[in-house]
Amino acid sequence: MDHFPLSWGRPRNDAVDAYGTFPIQQRPNHGQDTFSSGIQHTQQPIVTGTSVLAIKFKDGIMMAADNLASYGSLARFRDIKRLHAVGEHTVIGAGGDMGDFQYIQSIMDELMIDEFAAQDGHALGPAEVHNYLSELMYARRSKMDPLWNAILVGGFKDGQRFLAFVDLLGTTYSASTLATGYGAHIAQPLLRRAVEGREDTLDAAEAEKIIEQSMQVLFYRDARSLDKYQIATITAEGVKISESRKLETSWSFAEGIRGYGAQTQ
Repeated sequence: MDHFPLSWGRPRNDAVDAYGTFPIQQRPNHGQDTFSSGIQHTQQPIVTGTSVLAIKFKDGIMMAADNLASYGSLARFRDIKRLHAVGEHTVIGAGGDMGDFQYIQSIMDELMIDEFAAQDGHALGPAEVHNYLSELMYARRSKMDPLWNAILVGGFKDGQRFLAFVDLLGTTYSASTLATGYGAHIAQPLLRRAVEGREDTLDAAEAEKIIEQSMQVLFYRDARSLDKYQIATITAEGVKISESRKLETSWSFAEGIRGYGAQTQ
């Protein structure tokens, strides 16, 4: 159907030009729906989340993400969980469009149900989940939202720590510290400085402190972040995702900042 009104024809008699509009220029129709060339806002992301952080420590993997899902520039949803357990050994965390993440969550849940029903004595570990996601993301890359950032996959199985990245193009890599979104620019250098070279000696308390400090920096610097966040810890004992926590922050230093806006002295 052609949605352009001037292409619908003239209901009145062409011999009587009562409105002074004759002749009407018809817009050519090249066999395409005219509506398809318009601006289609609904195909853009609506609710998005920001950074996810993850590091290795001596006993496993620790991940963190805040609870904010922004509606454009509006801090709309403040209790969104962006860390999701997949089985007994793995956690995935995602930024970008939350609708896409919910879709991924449903697929992972169905996968784990099928794995349980198989009763073959094997359980999918973090490496298998990561490989599955990389193939899934690559296969469906044209259907994923263009603002989709990435998924971090962390896990611990058979004494092995696993931490890896996958994005909507199926790009994958692994490192001892990972971050998505704005955290890849702001928090990643902090994580590398604090963790690299200490992965085998860093205990859980130190790892948690590093994560908390990085989340604090992101709250100060990232306009789409929140001071409420969750931490996921994956060790030999299994997966543990904390309840929402609140960062201790202070903005008193802002009073001494000069050089911006009307404050020039």
